[in-house]
Amino acid sequence: MAVLKPMFPWTTTPLIVNAPMAGFAGGTLASAVTLSGGLGLIGSVFDMDELRMNLETAKSALASDAELSSSKTLPIGVGVLPFVLRIDKVLPLFKEFKPAVVWLFAAKEIEDYGAWASQVRAATPDSKIWIQCGSVAAALEMAKGAKPDVIVMQGADAGGHGFEKGAGIISLLPEAVDALAEAGFGSIPLVASGGIVDGRGVAAVLALGAAGIVMGTRFLAATETVVHPKYQAAVLAARDGGQITKRSKVFDELKGPNIWPQAYDGRSLVVQSWTDHLAGVGIDEIQKLHNEAVTGADKGYAEDLKGRAAIWAGTGVGMVKKVESAKDIVEQTRKEAREILGRVAKM
Repeated sequence: MAVLKPMFPWTTTPLIVNAPMAGFAGGTLASAVTLSGGLGLIGSVFDMDELRMNLETAKSALASDAELSSSKTLPIGVGVLPFVLRIDKVLPLFKEFKPAVVWLFAAKEIEDYGAWASQVRAATPDSKIWIQCGSVAAALEMAKGAKPDVIVMQGADAGGHGFEKGAGIISLLPEAVDALAEAGFGSIPLVASGGIVDGRGVAAVLALGAAGIVMGTRFLAATETVVHPKYQAAVLAARDGGQITKRSKVFDELKGPNIWPQAYDGRSLVVQSWTDHLAGVGIDEIQKLHNEAVTGADKGYAEDLKGRAAIWAGTGVGMVKKVESAKDIVEQTRKEAREILGRVAKM
C-alpha cells in the first residue's frame, strides 16, 4: 500500500480528508481539519474572490503552528471543477498561495486532466495533483495521461456528484488497486470516498488498499462547515441512508438545464422535488416550484423532506447524528479506526 505521510508530513495516519464541497467547505473547515492532523480541502466553483478569501482564512488560521507555517506549500487543498472553470482564472491563486493539493474533478473529457495537471505543475511545482474518478477504466486513463500524485476513488454511495454508473467502494477500490498495479501504476496512492462516515468505514477501506479516506457527509455536521441550519437539520434527521437518498440527474435540473457532463449525476435526500418527479409532475412545474421556494429564508430546505432544494448527502447519512467540531470528528474517527484495526490484527 502506498503511503501519503511523506507527501504531507504534518498529517497523522490514517489520513482523513474533508471533501472539497463547494459552498460548504471553506477556509475555516479546511484549516481545522489540517490542524487536527488531516488534510483540509476548500471547495470552489466560479467565484475566485470567494476562493481567495477562503485561502486567506486558512493561511491565517495555520500561521500560529510552527510546522505548518514553515511548509513550502499552504497545507490545505483546493478542489476545482474543470468543466466549468477556465484554468487561467485560477492559476494566479495557485501561484500565489501554493496549496499542498489541487484536486481536479469532473472534466468534460478525461484528456482534459492532462492539460490541467501540466499547467498547475508549471505554476506551483510543489503542489500535488489529486484527481477524483468513479471507475477502474477512468483511473487507468488518468494514470496514463495526467500522472496524478493521488487518485481519489469515489464509490457510488457518495453524496453529491459522481459517476452515474459506478460501484460501491468495497469492490471498486480493490479492483482499481489491482488494475493500476498490473498496468505499472501501483505507486500511485488511492484515497477512498463514498459512504464513509466513521472509523469502521475507515478501517474497512484501509484493509481494501486505501492510503487515506475522504468524508463529505460527515463534515456536513461540523461546526466549521458553511451550511444552512435547515440543510444541516435534514442531514441529522435522516435515517436509512440507502432509502432516504437517491442518485439522479433530476436534482441537477431543478434550477434549470443540467450543466454537468453526461457521465455524472448526483445523490441527494429524496426531497419534495424528487417525490413530485416520481408522481409524474413535469420538470417545468418542478423547476417553477423549486425556484420560488429557494427565494425564501429557508432557501428551499426542510427537515421533513418537504423542501424543494437538493440536499446532497451520501448513504452514510443515517449514521450522522450530531454536530461536532472538525477536530473531534477527525480525532474520534482516527481513534476508532485504529482500535478496530488493532482488534482485527489480534484475531
